[in-house]
Amino acid sequence: MSKFLETTLAATTAALVLAAPASAEKFNLGREALPEEVAAWDIDVRPDGLGLPEGSGTVAEGEELFIEQCAICHGDFGEGVDRWPILAGGQGTLTDDRPVKTIGSYWPYLSTAWDYPHRAMPFGFARSLSADETYAITAYLLYVNDIVDDEEFELNRENFTSIKMPNADGFYMDDRDEVELPKFIREPCMENCKQGVEITARAAVLDVTPEETAAREAEEAAKAAESEEEARAEEAAAAETATAEAAPAAAPAAEAPAEAALDPELVEHGKKVFKKCKACHQVGEGAKNKTGPILTGIVGKPAASVEGFKYSKALRAKAEEGLVWDEAALAEFLRKPKDFVPKTKMSFAGLKKEKDLAAIIAYLKSVGQ
Repeated sequence: MSKFLETTLAATTAALVLAAPASAEKFNLGREALPEEVAAWDIDVRPDGLGLPEGSGTVAEGEELFIEQCAICHGDFGEGVDRWPILAGGQGTLTDDRPVKTIGSYWPYLSTAWDYPHRAMPFGFARSLSADETYAITAYLLYVNDIVDDEEFELNRENFTSIKMPNADGFYMDDRDEVELPKFIREPCMENCKQGVEITARAAVLDVTPEETAAREAEEAAKAAESEEEARAEEAAAAETATAEAAPAAAPAAEAPAEAALDPELVEHGKKVFKKCKACHQVGEGAKNKTGPILTGIVGKPAASVEGFKYSKALRAKAEEGLVWDEAALAEFLRKPKDFVPKTKMSFAGLKKEKDLAAIIAYLKSVGQ
């Protein structure tokens, strides 16, 4: 550095130091923010309820708003569409290899379920929800996560902090500086260090693009359906062969009338109709309870009898009255669920076509055999 530059830098530094007290008092930049401007930015809500505006909303109101504003990405029941976030379910999965983190299974504070949608949702229309609408949607999210079980429940500023989230006790203060960091602080190896490097584990493939994932899943589902159809055809052919071979030796005997065979075309149509149900229900081998219970063997089964699923009070009451899911009861329920079981948690509007009703019942009978 030249002598001239050294002298100039020293003089500039001295001037700044001398001017510091005056600059600290006023920079002559802009103006002080007005109270209403501060209020416009001060919109966060704390876990203790500080920042909540006046307002209220019921579960029923929230259901309509959620279907209109949120279901396109999150599904009618918060089950998630494609790879968009799942908002409901997942209870008991936090210790799994792939935990399902939702409002009901993971979030510790209700304020997050209110504050984030109010500030950032719906996608592309952030801050378009009124306080009352946000209260209603939050109430519906509590309902589909079994945190409240009354469809007439109203969430408001007064009762907001009385709601305790299921995983509220699952969080603790970050203690990594005291617990983890000391374990990893050590002198670096400078000699006789490990010579070779080997791969001991591989990261899972993360498919984060919903469109690509949906296309792949559709292709896999088509292949699985084709394989299943081929397997059934082989079983049917084998059964026919066995029957033909055994027929000559069989002695005539009176038999009880056999149940009418299922129409394969009707079953196939029912399988397509069931796609409307797959977001919440599973059938077949390896099926698990999701937002809705497993439906394998549902035809002829007593209502509210799937082990490990938390049913609504309304459906449990029907079960106590002796409701059995025979074909007539299933048809009536699937035609308009909320008419057959008032206050059911199932938000599905129902199947309007009689052919679809007959087809889906045939399909459910087929997966229960």
